[in-house]
Amino acid sequence: MAGAVRRYGIPAGLALILGLAALGGYLYWEHAQKLAAGERSERTVLALEKAAAGPASATGALGELDNLAKDGSAGSKAVAALAAAAIRQQAGKAEDAAKAYAAIAADSTVPQAYRDFATLREIAARYDSLPPQQIVDRLKPLAVPGNAWFGSAGEMTGLAYLKMNKPDMAGPLFAAVAKDKTVPESLRARARLIAGQLGFEAGDAPGPATGDTPAKTQ
Repeated sequence: MAGAVRRYGIPAGLALILGLAALGGYLYWEHAQKLAAGERSERTVLALEKAAAGPASATGALGELDNLAKDGSAGSKAVAALAAAAIRQQAGKAEDAAKAYAAIAADSTVPQAYRDFATLREIAARYDSLPPQQIVDRLKPLAVPGNAWFGSAGEMTGLAYLKMNKPDMAGPLFAAVAKDKTVPESLRARARLIAGQLGFEAGDAPGPATGDTPAKTQ
């Protein structure tokens, strides 16, 4: 063992020093990345607050979000790009917004949840101009129970089926949306109404909880 130490002591010591230096460098890089991510998140929040202040501030917020969409992690860039697209849509630039959503949806480096949401928003922005069959095909992966966007995707798909004169396809889908308790109640109520009109059972409308007093009619 003494001979091994004498023989390999210096190389082992150098390896240890290099290893510690590499570890230190990695920890510093990781710390810098976290700081940068925190800064980008703060800038995104400030830009959204600026946009919410009114149309006069929206232009500056849009420029900031466009810059944030060019740098950072795939997730942070996607959030900034989605926010910028939403501002454009609110400003009446629906086609520009739709193109931005389409670019996000097509980017394989973006987390799938953001890509799915971008697909949903793109189709909503172009809904009246898209062929119904294309809407059905694009939303098929999302319009299934258990998907995070099932409610909105199911509603748009069901309406596309109705445009195609396929109530037998639309009815069960609206009924499934109406029965899904993870879907917002306002959307479930719309789906329940349409499903009932098409002759499909969609469950009973929710009543007031025990001890609640129904709101008075004004």
